[in-house]
Amino acid sequence: MQKIRCVVERITYQNPENGYSVLKCRVKDYSELVPVIGNMIDANVGSVLVCEGNWKVDAKYGRQFVAENWEETLPATVYGMEKYLGSGLIKGVGPKFAKKIVQKYGTDTFAVIEDNVEILIEIEGIGKKRIQMIAESWEKQKEVKNIMLFLQDHQVSTSYAAKIYKQYGNDSISVMKENPYKLADDIWGIGFKTADQIAMKLGFGLESYVRLRSGLMYTLSELSNEGHVYAEKQQLVDKAAELLEASPETVIMTMDDMLQKEELILEKNIVRMDEDGNRVTPVYLPPFFYAEVGVAGKLKKLASSPAGDKLYMRLMEARKNTGNDALSVDIEAIQAKTGMEYDDIQADAIRCAATAKVMVLTGGPGTGKTTTTHGIISAYRAYGLKILLAAPTGRAAKRMTEATGLEAKTIHRLLECKPPEGYQKNEENPLEGDVLIVDECSMIDIVLMNSLLKAIPPTMRLIMVGDIDQLPSVGAGNVLRDIIDSGTFPVVRLTRIFRQALTSRIIMNAHRINEGKMPDISNGKNTDFFYMENEDAEASVPQIVKLVQENLPKYYHVEPSQIQVLTPMQRGVVGATNLNLALQEALNPPEHDIFMRGRGKVTMPKECLRRSGYAFRADDKVMQIKNNYDKEVFNGDIGIIESVNETDRTLTVNFDGRSIEYDVTELDELVHAYATTIHKAQGSEYPIVVMPIMMNHFVMLQRNLIYTGITRAKKVLVIVGTKKALAYAVKNVTVTKRNTLLRERLAR
Repeated sequence: MQKIRCVVERITYQNPENGYSVLKCRVKDYSELVPVIGNMIDANVGSVLVCEGNWKVDAKYGRQFVAENWEETLPATVYGMEKYLGSGLIKGVGPKFAKKIVQKYGTDTFAVIEDNVEILIEIEGIGKKRIQMIAESWEKQKEVKNIMLFLQDHQVSTSYAAKIYKQYGNDSISVMKENPYKLADDIWGIGFKTADQIAMKLGFGLESYVRLRSGLMYTLSELSNEGHVYAEKQQLVDKAAELLEASPETVIMTMDDMLQKEELILEKNIVRMDEDGNRVTPVYLPPFFYAEVGVAGKLKKLASSPAGDKLYMRLMEARKNTGNDALSVDIEAIQAKTGMEYDDIQADAIRCAATAKVMVLTGGPGTGKTTTTHGIISAYRAYGLKILLAAPTGRAAKRMTEATGLEAKTIHRLLECKPPEGYQKNEENPLEGDVLIVDECSMIDIVLMNSLLKAIPPTMRLIMVGDIDQLPSVGAGNVLRDIIDSGTFPVVRLTRIFRQALTSRIIMNAHRINEGKMPDISNGKNTDFFYMENEDAEASVPQIVKLVQENLPKYYHVEPSQIQVLTPMQRGVVGATNLNLALQEALNPPEHDIFMRGRGKVTMPKECLRRSGYAFRADDKVMQIKNNYDKEVFNGDIGIIESVNETDRTLTVNFDGRSIEYDVTELDELVHAYATTIHKAQGSEYPIVVMPIMMNHFVMLQRNLIYTGITRAKKVLVIVGTKKALAYAVKNVTVTKRNTLLRERLAR
């Protein structure tokens, strides 16, 4: 094996899934840039690398250096120093100032910044504020470098270094040495497997207590990511033992110790049997146990407490005086006021809402959920009730505002989330109002529902609206279905499809799919539902790109940004990751034309930040994939990148009129959103949806997934795929059952 020392000039290609990278590097004694290939996902432009590997000559690409091992070092040459300073790693220094600094101080540059940073005032354009920024960034970068070197010594990806430093500061290395599994508990994006990798390199034993404890917590967390609120005890032991390569006996001993310390909780009061008639013993992580118990208790208490509003008290008094327990509001008067006509079921829903403390309104698209909600609101407003409206996502809340004319908030904003204290609205400081109407309730997980119920005072009413045939929440639980199945609260299910909806093939096909029938894919000039046959997954990618970039914008006179690609999976040729790469290249390429005085049209590269192989540029469509309470941006929020600052290594994203800044180390909270998974699209609607459905998506093809995807389209839906895949999805109702006990707790 041979060694080369090189400076990364540019990153030609990176695959975020396997880390494979192609770097163009400056190598001493080579006049041309040298292609260096290997698993080098964490290398940045300006990094100085020592690579160990071999030269090879590729028939297509010529001479390349294949790196087997590599490590990053501080640059020793003047050229390397300039590239390093100008790379954006040191805030306050871009390529322009890097050149000036290195020209003045040469090989002493780093010593100057380290020991005598104030003399940078000698450089024209550098003021005291910028010097302070450089000094702070240099100090932080130095600490991060130490962590990177520590991680490299233990063959662990260095992309986590900045996160670790942000969490633990100068204690980072001591924390990692003492208990690396703490990283998995404390840092989003670092899971058990990464912490375990560090621990193994540090000499922790396979059956050490901290490893077994962390492995059990990880196994339960993974099950919660699949929607389960608890694990069956034997299931937990088997999965954890397999993951940890440990004996079931040691796993059970560790679990018993954790149960004793109440780090895990055993459910002893509710009896549940498996399919073979054996008793199941549920094991919970404490947050999920207390959330499930809390939701059940609070809902039952809320339902049994009288409402404090004028409408409720008048109706209860009238029922008592007349002996008519069915007495409710006058539907004809509400129809006259709203100018709407309600069918029998809608009228029943409005009457029920007039007296109910807790109620569920459910139904598919076109069945009049919005119209009925409007009628309920009119009945409440006629008696002066103060109404609060909420939904789980920003998009759903915005849609609710447009439909009702009243302000709707996301649940997080309604509860006034302020980190690090948490929600400001709670038992001690409840919401103020007479009724809370929450839309898209199928999306609400058990933990969020518990937080919401904590803030609802006993005298308030709760109306839950949602479509239970859609996908359940991304988080743990199956809250809306469990509430309905418990039979504890009044539920009104709207079934009639209204006349105006009968003309929409999107709506009619959604109902056909829900009934297990194949959708009508006959196409036609005036339809809103199109089907394009394509069995070749590779060939479908350029077809989808052309639909989004040219065909649909031209025919419907819309911008490509109004068109959303939804796909069943994240990975694969027609998964969201690959489709995003193709769509970004077409809709927001890395170069743009600008007009310069005296030079005419000039092609220039766009400013760009890279993270984990992804390039983020101005005008990119992006999605937040983690709740960030500091920024008040939440999982599933979609925005557009307004600007990119390569010097400061920051970018700004516009989320519905709010500009939010991200540091380069925070970019793993963002993904491109030209294409997204159907799961991530819950609660959103888009004017035009393009949806690939192919046998490549086999493991995800389920009826409720396709139903949810189709119902995201407001005006036009285009399916690209095969009849076989569509038929398989329609027939497949074997939705994975979620481990929850909310239904049983409510029915007790």
